[in-house]
Amino acid sequence: MESPYLPTEIISYILSFLHITDRKEASLVCKSWYDACQDHQFQKNVTFKFPVSTSSLDFICALARRPRCGLVISHLDGSSLSRRVLLEVGLHLGPRLDRLALPGSSITEPSLLGLLPHLTGLRKLDLQGLDSLFMSGAFLSREEHRRQVQNALRNLEELDLSDLRYLSDLSFNRLTSCTPRLCSLSLAGCHIAFEFDPYRGCPVGFGSSALVSLRNLLSLLQKQASTLHSLDLSRTSITPESLRSIAQVPGLRLEDLSLRGCKELTDYSMEILCKHQNGLKRLDLSACTELTSRTVLAVATELKELRSLSLSQDWKITDKGLAELMTLPCLRRLDLSECLHVSGADLVKGLSSPQPNAQLETLSLRNCAYIRDAIMFSLTQLLSRNLRELDLTSCICLTDLSVHAIATYLPALVVLRLGWCKEISDWGLLGMVEPTKDCDPRDKEEDKGPSFTRTFGNMGFFQPPILPFQEKPRLVTEEDLGAFRDQEGASLLALRGLQELDLSACSRLTDTSITQVLRFPDLQCLSLSMLPEISDDSLVSVAYHCRSLTSLALSHCPQISDQGMARALPLLHRLQHLFLACCDTVTNETLSIIALHCDRLRTLDVSMCKDITVHQVDLLQFQLPFLEKVQCRFANGGDFTVVL
Repeated sequence: MESPYLPTEIISYILSFLHITDRKEASLVCKSWYDACQDHQFQKNVTFKFPVSTSSLDFICALARRPRCGLVISHLDGSSLSRRVLLEVGLHLGPRLDRLALPGSSITEPSLLGLLPHLTGLRKLDLQGLDSLFMSGAFLSREEHRRQVQNALRNLEELDLSDLRYLSDLSFNRLTSCTPRLCSLSLAGCHIAFEFDPYRGCPVGFGSSALVSLRNLLSLLQKQASTLHSLDLSRTSITPESLRSIAQVPGLRLEDLSLRGCKELTDYSMEILCKHQNGLKRLDLSACTELTSRTVLAVATELKELRSLSLSQDWKITDKGLAELMTLPCLRRLDLSECLHVSGADLVKGLSSPQPNAQLETLSLRNCAYIRDAIMFSLTQLLSRNLRELDLTSCICLTDLSVHAIATYLPALVVLRLGWCKEISDWGLLGMVEPTKDCDPRDKEEDKGPSFTRTFGNMGFFQPPILPFQEKPRLVTEEDLGAFRDQEGASLLALRGLQELDLSACSRLTDTSITQVLRFPDLQCLSLSMLPEISDDSLVSVAYHCRSLTSLALSHCPQISDQGMARALPLLHRLQHLFLACCDTVTNETLSIIALHCDRLRTLDVSMCKDITVHQVDLLQFQLPFLEKVQCRFANGGDFTVVL
């Protein structure tokens, strides 16, 4: 019986409920389904990534039918093939190209100038790390070239000039004079001369032939203050005086500022910044190691519209000021990872206040060793309505009680990272309480030997007491599992919408909890690395219940074998990244299984797998069309990494 005819709009609506990978598969069924997959709702902000090759020429021609798209073209150089690829891009896409990035390339100025005049609709240009363009200092030195580029880039909104070692004042001026409507500028990792004359109170170094100067940067900010809203100066040598000058540029109203890794900044300069740029919505101060809680207080006082704040690796920051920070009503994302002196007590205090407070959606407390179960119990209750991402990696004091709280109060969680929380056991994932240990009567009757005074030391007559971390937890029995299935308590199963889960190095976990709890149909990324107790049973159970996995990490799991891979991989059709380093029982047979069932695989790590051979790895590269990178360090005695 033939299926009834359906209008394309109806088919498009039905396909909108599918995951993107399933929609791609559906588009190959018939022409009507393919046409439905070309609906405009599925084609927004589409970017295609490919290296330079002869096959990419036909691909570029096929893109000519699309209304708008972006390209990421890698491995461009001065060869005739690279010039031809750029010529085809300009010829077939031209004004329809929305975004262009050229990573890992050594493109020459004539090649780029042959392309840019055709891209009149370009909105974003990424020249990150393209030193070959700027090394000579003569980029856009000819007037006719500048006119052509200016005509093409007059509507450019985003310009990325990160990691350019040879960007000079002259080259910077010539390029930015062609982009009068910039909204976003990135100079992360560039060598910028932030010299400041303390006597005259003004920047020096105008017109430097070697480096971009502060004076030149200030001149650009003044000219484009009305449009420029995003600035990235991460990993530069910006000084406190320079930051104060930038903050006070007349008419400049930044919304997004990144200063990651700017180690010279001080609290006073941040106070000036917050006062003059109080419209900031996103602020990244990661690895600004001189900042203290004074900066946190300044942010909480002045930046009332702030939505995202990163203080990662700011080691001098303590709990002070975090309570005030929690009163910012627009705050949605907070990163306190590696803030070693943060205990979370003030977070709870701020969120408990009666006045309107932050509605956090993302919270990172990675490597905050002072976080305890009591704090997590309070935080989960206070953040229960909105929190979607929680990172507790290496919070070593957390136990099963925290897992119970997370499963009970955070049902909307999408990302959960618990790696290296070594106190977490099967009981936590199952949502059960480990029974207390009864004393063995035989222990009471046992002869403890002679007593010793503190002046008469241990001479080997008795063994020292067993330390807590040396004790093995009580294993879950079948009777316990029966109680788990009957109970209505909150196990990790309560997080039904989970898409990413990291349980790396939670060494107390076994097959018992993994097979019972890891049943998430939407789970895409899962890490079970360094779990010595899990076996093929866990792998097969995960594959059966988590069919949407695109990334699976099983490194340092000694019980995972070829038999488990043979049963699991046929179920994981979407798998793109697989990590099997130090899995000693995995052999060449697994590579044959991967070649047969994992045709979408892009990354594979089989480092230190002693029974994986170089020949089989080479064969796998020819069998999998999308394989980009294979890590093979010390596999079968070799030491190499293959990047395709």
